[in-house]
Amino acid sequence: MNIIPGGVCAAKGFKASGVHCGIRKNRTKRDLSLIYSTKKAAAAAVYTTNLVKGAPLVVTKDHLEDGYASAVICNSGNANTCNENGIQIAEQVCDLLGKELKIPADDIVVASTGVIGQPLDIAPFQNGIPALVRALSENSSKQAAEGIMTTDTKIKEVAVSFHIGGKECKIGGIAKGSGMIHPNMATMLAFITTDCNISVDMLKKALSGDIKNTFNMISIDGDTSTNDMVAILANGMAENEEISSEGEAFDIFMQALNTVTVYLCRRIAGDGEGATKLIECKVSSAATMEIAKTVAKSVVCSSLTKAAMFGADANWGRVLCAIGYSGAKVDVGKIDVSFKSAKGIIAVCKNGTGIPFSEEKAKEVLLENEIEILVALNSGEYSSAAWGCDLTYDYVKINGDYRT
Repeated sequence: MNIIPGGVCAAKGFKASGVHCGIRKNRTKRDLSLIYSTKKAAAAAVYTTNLVKGAPLVVTKDHLEDGYASAVICNSGNANTCNENGIQIAEQVCDLLGKELKIPADDIVVASTGVIGQPLDIAPFQNGIPALVRALSENSSKQAAEGIMTTDTKIKEVAVSFHIGGKECKIGGIAKGSGMIHPNMATMLAFITTDCNISVDMLKKALSGDIKNTFNMISIDGDTSTNDMVAILANGMAENEEISSEGEAFDIFMQALNTVTVYLCRRIAGDGEGATKLIECKVSSAATMEIAKTVAKSVVCSSLTKAAMFGADANWGRVLCAIGYSGAKVDVGKIDVSFKSAKGIIAVCKNGTGIPFSEEKAKEVLLENEIEILVALNSGEYSSAAWGCDLTYDYVKINGDYRT
């Protein structure tokens, strides 16, 4: 398993592009992205569970009913959510792209991100899609990643290579997400491509299984977006024997997929709106996996813990507080807590009780930009991790005038 360049273009047969079409006022920022497979691909997606859903999700879900797709188109700057003609616009976008690519409109995944409830006109797509298709390249994953960014400050892309049955396979992804992130069944927007030959059913199984421990374990601000989607396309061009059941090949594919998704999760959490630090809560020795996951997510969701991490304050009581209201059945008298970073590790709580520690050393540990909160429940053998970020003054500044 090797990290390689190329993002969503690393796998055979995939091209991408990103252009400015006029949805965003800033002409220096791309606002329309395309991912295209030269061979029709098996496809799967997961979506937000928010009852308010963006129109593109409704259209995409219908398009993926048969389990196949050839392209992904995504705009930024407007979520196309809560618009009277939203579904019509999303379908028109697919029609326009389908004609340019000479593929059926229902072979297209469509997505949008940006402000909710703002009218979206078809004109920018009419003007931009021809240029978007002309710009398709095997070296443009970065441009596609830029085109889906909203308040993101960093590009999020990665790719890995792996082998199945003697054939080299590649899988890559791009993602966007900086705020309004507290997912269930999906998160933000993430698009993954692979040339691995895998059946539709097993691709769906892989994605739905992976997100439970990756994308569903991120929280920036406790808000579940209306437009969350994770989609994956597998065109089979690596020519490995088709993965049609569980076994060694499926396990290898799952490991590769997980390498990509965990990387993207960490990039998203570390780029939370106004964030200065990536926070990872690692829970160990839990009685069940559900308890481990519940505790980890509760800690990274705690506003008080997030604020303490921003201030480099080793206020471990806030960690225990978050565990206590998580709803998980734990023995508080067995809980140990430590903080860890590149500057070392410092224990702050043993058996649910504070222990003497150097505040100076703790401050040094917590001033780093990647912090691990280590929670040992000492009640079993299960472990889990969740990702979040610190809560800063800038989060309020960004969201106080996000629409205007």
